[in-house]
Amino acid sequence: MTRIVDLTLPLEDGLPAPGRLVRPVVIPHTTHESSRKFKQGTPDDLLTFNTWYLGMLDHSGTHIDALSHNDPGGLPVDQMPVEWFMGKAVCLDLRHVGDKGDITARDMEEASAKAGVKVDGHIVLMCTGINARHWPDPVICTMNPQVTAEATHWLHDHGSRVHGVEGPSTDRMEENLFVNHRICRDLKMVHYEWMWNLEEVIGVGEFQFQGIPLRIKGASGSPVRALAFVDE
Repeated sequence: MTRIVDLTLPLEDGLPAPGRLVRPVVIPHTTHESSRKFKQGTPDDLLTFNTWYLGMLDHSGTHIDALSHNDPGGLPVDQMPVEWFMGKAVCLDLRHVGDKGDITARDMEEASAKAGVKVDGHIVLMCTGINARHWPDPVICTMNPQVTAEATHWLHDHGSRVHGVEGPSTDRMEENLFVNHRICRDLKMVHYEWMWNLEEVIGVGEFQFQGIPLRIKGASGSPVRALAFVDE
């Protein structure tokens, strides 16, 4: 049997966002009651409807960064190979790193050994526990650990071109250094940010993952529905 685990932060109005980004707007647009004026259907079988307005950045909620996000010559999300956003994956337990800590290559090596998975081209998800510790307090936007340069190179050396983290960034944004982002730019790697519910896939070993972006023409990223498919 295969168990499907949803790793997606529910997208709702006013989600916390770092100061340089804007919070998403997700609000009712047309209600069933207001749509009665359109008189769809017939008088004895009126067809009402509702719609919602979404106003948000392409980096809202659980999302993927496209190559073009930090590389002026990189591919936008609609031109990237869709195969990048699915495949074998592993979730590493890095909760010991703590708020604003450093995720090192040694942490990656030890966590992958504990997970029982030799990382070789996997999508690597990192559970740091900040969602459990801080959500929905906006302070979460300044609590994420740093995926260090050595950890980023470790991922690349193990064939992983896609990784994912909890929280709004792979870097401590207040430092304004963006080490992981700059290395990802140079090595043509990408990452998911604001993954959710990762505790559910700690200790399950290798699983299949899908986090497919919307086909937004020219976009620098996209919200995704991130799913893990765990064999049991």
